[in-house]
Amino acid sequence: MRYAEIIVDLSAGAVDRLFTYSVPEGMEIGEGWQVEVPFGPRSLEGFVVSMKDHCDLPPEKVKAVRRAVWDYPVILPELLELAVWMHERYLCNLVDALRLMIPAQMRGDRVRARTRRVAHLLLTDGQAEKFIEENRRAKAQIELLRRLQQGDLDAAGLSPSALKGLVEKGAAVIVNQETRRTPTALKREERTQDPVLMPGQRRAVAELTDALERGGGRFLLNGVTGSGKTEVYIRLIRRALELGKTAIVLVPEIALTPQMVSWLHARFGADAAVLHSRLSVGERYDEWRRIRFGEARVVIGARSAVFAPLENIGAIVVDEEHESSYQSDKRPRYDAREIAWRRAEKHGGVLLLGSATPSISSYMRAMPGVRKENALTLIELRERVKGRPLPEVELVDMRGEFERGNHSIFSAKLSAALRECLDSGKQAVLFINRRGHSTFVSCRACGYVVKCGQCDVSMTYHQSENVLRCHYCGSELPPPKTCPKCGSRYIKYFGAGTQKVQEEVNRLFPDARTVRVDVDTTREKDAHEKLLERFRSGDANVMIGTQMIAKGLDFPHVTLVGVVAADMTLNLPDYRSVERTFQLITQVAGRAGRADDPGRVIVQTYEPDHYGVRLAAAQDYRAFYHQESAFRRRALYPPFTVIARIVYSAKDPGQAKTAAERAEEKLNAYIDESGMRQDVVQMRATEAPIKLLRGLSRWQVFLKMYFKGDLEGVSREMQALADGAPPEVQAELEINPSNLF
Repeated sequence: MRYAEIIVDLSAGAVDRLFTYSVPEGMEIGEGWQVEVPFGPRSLEGFVVSMKDHCDLPPEKVKAVRRAVWDYPVILPELLELAVWMHERYLCNLVDALRLMIPAQMRGDRVRARTRRVAHLLLTDGQAEKFIEENRRAKAQIELLRRLQQGDLDAAGLSPSALKGLVEKGAAVIVNQETRRTPTALKREERTQDPVLMPGQRRAVAELTDALERGGGRFLLNGVTGSGKTEVYIRLIRRALELGKTAIVLVPEIALTPQMVSWLHARFGADAAVLHSRLSVGERYDEWRRIRFGEARVVIGARSAVFAPLENIGAIVVDEEHESSYQSDKRPRYDAREIAWRRAEKHGGVLLLGSATPSISSYMRAMPGVRKENALTLIELRERVKGRPLPEVELVDMRGEFERGNHSIFSAKLSAALRECLDSGKQAVLFINRRGHSTFVSCRACGYVVKCGQCDVSMTYHQSENVLRCHYCGSELPPPKTCPKCGSRYIKYFGAGTQKVQEEVNRLFPDARTVRVDVDTTREKDAHEKLLERFRSGDANVMIGTQMIAKGLDFPHVTLVGVVAADMTLNLPDYRSVERTFQLITQVAGRAGRADDPGRVIVQTYEPDHYGVRLAAAQDYRAFYHQESAFRRRALYPPFTVIARIVYSAKDPGQAKTAAERAEEKLNAYIDESGMRQDVVQMRATEAPIKLLRGLSRWQVFLKMYFKGDLEGVSREMQALADGAPPEVQAELEINPSNLF
């Protein structure tokens, strides 16, 4: 008798352990199989984690596996091992990690292969001629037989009576044939030739392919915008394929996926597959199966594509590695860069992190003195392809514009530059990192600001729908005609978002053909690709967008980039706000002048002397790194420390506060008992920066500690405190969270 150790597909701490089931005679299952098992009074799906030949439990206590959900193992051995590691590393339930390894709809049998009914001829040419001779009067059957001699035909488009006649006479058969659902981005047939590499690109490719051939390595590719990092990725991937290996390319935004897919599909054809959440259920399932069975060897996708079921991985590329979207904001709170690091190491492959503006922590790993197990090898590309110059960047002090009586969202310089760009038949990109029309609505008589009743944030006005919307919980309100507080009619809409910028461009430049790219315009399937194609084809000549358009996109006719409000992210209550502002300005500036026409960038700001803005305009990453890392060291922020917090949320503010304060007491006691007080920089229970979110009051236990402390022990204690929260209180542990709101 064989036995299977199974984790049931139920996310609850009480069942986060292996259960033993017997395997019926003749059932072929093994590690990584998805199965259905009896569990109490019901049936549940589960994953086989291990197999064994003996069981110490009494036979009457061991139930049998009911069936295999699929006829093959859905989780490869390496990914099964990875899930077990994630269970320990991210303090999550094992099943939560296992669920990441397959498309969600494969759980619960919610997706299947798509098939069509196809007519297939059973006769040889000689038999067909004999059939025709014997059935001369069956004209329709003979005509259909002739067509079937050329190949199988979709039964839906054929004469039912003729087809029935052929089937009854044994001349043809109707079979169910599987058809693949192909993502739009993979339907293009274009193939492109390799461009000539610049000297810096050649050196980068040589170093990376040498490492690949010698057993792998970890690299940080820091190249200025437009330096041809993607071409370096492609050459590394090609060498991996030549060696019989596979590759993964991660991009931070789904908006970037169509362009990256297009580039890689043009080079690698059917070897390229795409995985991301905006695919239809069927497309995602079909692409995953192509990868699982080796029909595709290059996978492109957003964060979750790091779990693609590839074997023998030669290269994993993380493009725009600085982006916070690589960090999951829900359990398991994994970091795709860390997963990529582990998978590349496991396979002896090359990990390549690429960015024009690397994160402070990644660049620090590439500096001298880092321990070998944590180090990255730095490769730099300091010039643009074909020697093109970086765009000229001009800072406009908006305080001076206001003093001169210009209350528009566009400075005189940006308006003039936009007019010149349109007149010359070129394209422009306008960036503002806020969607909607107005950022908040306020009463000028009493100062009242319309806030979300479920969240402690102001509501944003969306003019196209004439609605106030909360960007945290999605709540909507009609805009007030009078002040809800004082009854005055002096209601004003303040600030600007993408809708207002688009409205102003259309008002000031009637000949402009605008396209807006933000969360509101890209909700529908393939919306990203359609909007970007409108711009790429020249159907639109001004693109307005949020951070979705700030990185990675390559449009040769863009000669002007306008950063409408550079300070929007500068003063957020987050230690990374300056770093993110620098990255956004530098990245969006890099969209200009990527072909033969020189680029121009105009950055509007109220703080032109701030080092984050000034060094972004100079596109001087090294200077920024040294200044920002010195600030982080002085202020004891990551990567010099670790930040961890437990966020408690409850309908009753008192319950959230009490839970946080009790957890603070217990954590203080644990720190003192463990002798770690000297490793703690700061620890306190306090209200979260956003006190109310989705109708729940929020408190947090905030901890900042040095790296040399027992981080693993503290993390486990904090997770235990979160798990032990009262039933009426939600609690989530976050380690170095992507935001501190």
